[in-house]
Amino acid sequence: MLNLVVQRRCAGRRSNLRQSQSGVAGKRLLFAALAFVAGFSASAEVSVTPDVVYGHKDGMALIYDVFTPAEANGAAVLYMVSGGWFSRWQPPERRMAWLGHLLDAGFTVFTIQHGSAPRFKVPDAVADVRRAVRHVRMHAERFGIDPARLGVHGGSAGGHLSLMLGLASDSGDGEAEDPVLRESNRVHAVVAYFPPVDLEGIVGPNERFPALEFDPADAQSVSPIHFASADDPPTLLIHGDQDELVPILHSQRMESALDEAGVANQLIVIEGAAHGFRGEDGRAAAQATVDFFRQHLAAPGD
Repeated sequence: MLNLVVQRRCAGRRSNLRQSQSGVAGKRLLFAALAFVAGFSASAEVSVTPDVVYGHKDGMALIYDVFTPAEANGAAVLYMVSGGWFSRWQPPERRMAWLGHLLDAGFTVFTIQHGSAPRFKVPDAVADVRRAVRHVRMHAERFGIDPARLGVHGGSAGGHLSLMLGLASDSGDGEAEDPVLRESNRVHAVVAYFPPVDLEGIVGPNERFPALEFDPADAQSVSPIHFASADDPPTLLIHGDQDELVPILHSQRMESALDEAGVANQLIVIEGAAHGFRGEDGRAAAQATVDFFRQHLAAPGD
């Protein structure tokens, strides 16, 4: 197992990835993107399909946006829009600023929004993103992607959700009345930045993270640390060694569990970085993410 230490050359800043959902489905937009993520830019035309409805709950729509680069490579990355399990809406053209490195590499990106805190809790978010994967796979032809080349990616709570999708998935229920539920929610590569992997002991009343206010008896069922198994997809963990919000021990424990299960994985430690990557740290993490997805989501024969 390779532990890569990246030397930090400029001060990091706390990253806030908290976003959510709204809007009207059915529009299709075309942007000449000039978006920047940690020094990466998406300079080609990007076709954007906003507000695709993948389900409903409590009278509200669950949605994702789809960003398709002009030279799409057929693989898709499902980006978990979640910080503290809040999932706030942003206009697609603004959100594209987080996606430049992936779009430039040819990946079609789905920004997945889940039922947000404070109303919805962690188990609700896990259920929502599982449904989203099924829906994306069901509509793969519509979006020009290969359903056998799906990656998931997110940071913090989004990293947690990415790991839950990678490690605790299923092949669908062939007898389900809902056709979406007949689809698999399995994915083929995972990249998680500074993810909480064990929620046991932190579930309960929480003013800052109300999504953790659910029955402690359910904590194990939404803790990725308990789901590592030999059939899990390749996984990349990236964590700063000065993270006080989600200590690096989370990724170290996850690495050990994946090693023990025989799962291909890598932990990149960014020296001196806290919770969220900026500047040189962000560029290093973004490049590692692109390289990992290129390796593990390549078309057969590439």
